[in-house]
Amino acid sequence: MNRYPWWKYAILVVAVLVGLIYTLPNLFGEAPAVQVSSAKATVKVDEALSGRVEQALKQAGLQPDFVQFEGNSVRARFADTDAQLKARDVIEKALNADPQDPTYIVALNLVPRSPQWLSALHAMPMYLGLDLRGGVHFLMQVDMKAALTKRAESLTSDIRTLLRDKNIRHAGIARAGDNVEVRFRDTQAMAAALQLLTDQVPDMSWGQQPEGSDAKLVGTLKIEAARRVQEQALKQNITTLHNRINELGTSEPVIQQQGLDRVVVQLPGVQDTARAKDIIGRTATLEVRLVDDSPEAVGAAGSGAVPFGTERYTERGGGAIIVKRQVILTGENLTDAQAGFDDQQQPAVHLTLDAKGARIFRDVTRDNINKRMAILLFEKGKGEVVTAPVIRSEIGGGRVQISGAMTTQEANDTALLLRAGSLAAPMEIIEERTIGPALGADNIAKGFNSVLYGFIAIAVFMCLYYRLFGVFSTVALAVNVLLLVAVLSMLQATLSLPGIAAIALTLGMAIDANVLINERVREELRNGSSPQTAIHVGYERAWATILDSNVTTLIAGVALLAFGSGPVRGFAVVHCLGILTSMFSAVLFSRGLVNLWYGRQKKLKSVSIGQVWKPGAESADAV
Repeated sequence: MNRYPWWKYAILVVAVLVGLIYTLPNLFGEAPAVQVSSAKATVKVDEALSGRVEQALKQAGLQPDFVQFEGNSVRARFADTDAQLKARDVIEKALNADPQDPTYIVALNLVPRSPQWLSALHAMPMYLGLDLRGGVHFLMQVDMKAALTKRAESLTSDIRTLLRDKNIRHAGIARAGDNVEVRFRDTQAMAAALQLLTDQVPDMSWGQQPEGSDAKLVGTLKIEAARRVQEQALKQNITTLHNRINELGTSEPVIQQQGLDRVVVQLPGVQDTARAKDIIGRTATLEVRLVDDSPEAVGAAGSGAVPFGTERYTERGGGAIIVKRQVILTGENLTDAQAGFDDQQQPAVHLTLDAKGARIFRDVTRDNINKRMAILLFEKGKGEVVTAPVIRSEIGGGRVQISGAMTTQEANDTALLLRAGSLAAPMEIIEERTIGPALGADNIAKGFNSVLYGFIAIAVFMCLYYRLFGVFSTVALAVNVLLLVAVLSMLQATLSLPGIAAIALTLGMAIDANVLINERVREELRNGSSPQTAIHVGYERAWATILDSNVTTLIAGVALLAFGSGPVRGFAVVHCLGILTSMFSAVLFSRGLVNLWYGRQKKLKSVSIGQVWKPGAESADAV
């Protein structure tokens, strides 16, 4: 009746072992480290950089715990902060020949102190949020008026092209704020333009206004179109910030929308506010120009004066290239960039241009067949050539393909760089806050103590009130916490103070299930059932109540997860996971302990579950 088959015990043992393995990394803490990441969008961090860092440290007589390439950065871990500070200066000097124009960002960081065998099992600690680890917090305001102005300028150019293609004469097109004005001297031409623009430019509503002897059409951006422009600008800015920060290897940044026009940026582990501003304030601008392949330019590529109207830039491979000053297209004309393959199944990058860019690109490629076209990426006023393909034929339709001498990874990297581009609308930092690591450590200590003291209080009460069954409940509660921390670590969740509060709340909610079970067993004993029957019926009948209470609580947690944001969402994640682990530990694990202790006793006369009060009698102790 109260016996588990061996495979159920095997499942419980495996669950506990997995919980132990994936919880362990959180106990080792963090060690000081130096992180090396790219300072330019065109500079790629790879495995070869690890060797350069190791060589520089070896020559300086510094011995790191390890140097490894991970994600988009190289990290070197050290035993103490003194070695960390010395290593930063050594690596900075070795990698950045020109301090005024650094190729790599060398920053102080913290990395897990977990043993290598745990890392080999992909057992990593939870990420710590800004309030636990320290770092910087920015609240940024997006200039939505600039986004609307930019959209109006784009529409002005498109309208000019549209009217010229349809041979509709006008007296001038100008932008007035967020409106577009088109003047006409001929009412018939104005009527034709009105019909064309109404059909072809659906984002604007058009109206006629007299102006002296002439007339004009005034286009106003529709409310839904303006809202869409603002939403797209906010999303593009968030995406661009993600791209910039991810390229720098900042671990677990928080970049999320707040309200209609604000973005919250949190960078845990970053203590230097100036460096953080440099990260999020990076500007990347795309330009397309023609390459000057004249003999004079080829001769001046290495050194010497370049021909008039040209400039010298560095190509991705490291060589010099001479390009013309005239800018054909900018990143504003690029709507998308995706990696793919060309007709010969070679890696390529497929670009999508807007209407204005497509027309310009078609005309330029038609007039410059067999010439090279350079795609430049500018950061902080300094540009580098990403690629310089040869124009083989006229390219129309707004879709451009970049291919030739690149790997699949290079195609993906190039597409990412081109997509990252510049911000869709300017942003201004309106609030900044720095949380020191000491404050973060204090928060961790207080949060840990709250969970520990809560657990001890619950354990003491359960053991005194329910005797041996209280011990079983306490062990099940400990397994619940173990499994919850392990699941959060496996998911690589970010733990913050609200998350610790959710863990403390989970303790109280999890023990509630064991209280229900123990009281059900007591009730059966009061009704005269044998101990084995009381245990069996108590667990069976308590299960329905436990399921109902946990499902209703889970619904509330899912609602917080769906509609909450920031700290509320972090609380909801831990809360929901805690409910699931508590149901497993309170029902399956605690019953496994009871079955293991009492299940093999065929003539069981009593159970240690505290005082059982029976009606009609003074008392009967079930101990």
